[in-house]
Amino acid sequence: MSVIEYQVTGMTCGHCEMSVREEVGKIGPVTQIDVSAATGRLVVTAAGQIDDAAVIAAVDEAGYEAVRAA
Repeated sequence: MSVIEYQVTGMTCGHCEMSVREEVGKIGPVTQIDVSAATGRLVVTAAGQIDDAAVIAAVDEAGYEAVRAA
């Protein structure tokens, strides 16, 4: 199991969170998505390895920018 946190910029509301959750949820091994517009935090849990590029691309597809948190 992998858990990785990302910082997402541009989210302002619950609809933003839903958009990010929907796009990231399309990634194969993802089992849980916790996202907060208030903090700009996205935590992705997956059954296997998480592909950073796929998560970042999914967030981009939702209309926002993400970077892996340090």
